Amino acid sequence: MSKTIKPYKDSELGKKEQVAKMFDNISEDYDGLNRVISLGIDVSWRKKVVKLVGENKPQQILDIATGTGDLALMMSDLNPTKIVGLDISEGMLEVGKQKVARANLSDKIEMIVGDSENIPFEDNTFDAITVSFGVRNFENLDKGLTEIFRVLKPGGKFVVLETSNPTKFPFKQGYKFYTNFILPVIGKIFSKDKVAYSYLSESANYFPFGEAFNNILQKNGFKNAKNLPVTFGVASIYTATK
Repeated sequence: MSKTIKPYKDSELGKKEQVAKMFDNISEDYDGLNRVISLGIDVSWRKKVVKLVGENKPQQILDIATGTGDLALMMSDLNPTKIVGLDISEGMLEVGKQKVARANLSDKIEMIVGDSENIPFEDNTFDAITVSFGVRNFENLDKGLTEIFRVLKPGGKFVVLETSNPTKFPFKQGYKFYTNFILPVIGKIFSKDKVAYSYLSESANYFPFGEAFNNILQKNGFKNAKNLPVTFGVASIYTATK
């Protein structure tokens, strides 16, 4: 990213600490608000991610920036031996742990506090690693990707779901208007944290997408980096291997 976007402009905290604080603040209303903001389309995007992850029949899966565990729960249908959901926000994880318990999956899905730039696992541990709407929150993108590469097994698959910017008229103009004006207003009205959704839209606008992110993946050691734009390009799914 050419510019470091942080949630709280007047805070002395680093981006990592600010992101953790922000997600702690919005954890209770995050799921409901997320469905409203994305019009529910994010569920179909995650289903595509699950399908891509399942192609290699992974047994050990790591879901980074797992949040409240939506993707981790969906990937349980792949029948892996273990799924680890990792996040820096304890508030989001608490909501996620409750969802996992309600689904009777506590023996299969483990939710842990952790940092993407210092992943608490040995080299070559996981068959597949996923990040949904989380890479743009990394404080040091290269460091986070290097760590992901380290704990991924040779031949393992890395799948990223992240916002991107439509490039074609009229979707480009409509998306910019929605993210710059509508989304922050919805966040301010319905969220306890008045700046959170302004940050989320601003960080989405500045994050490298498409070929630019493929190049970053390849620079950090990944092979066969590809991107699949979804819903007119408002999000993209990236796949790469080790």
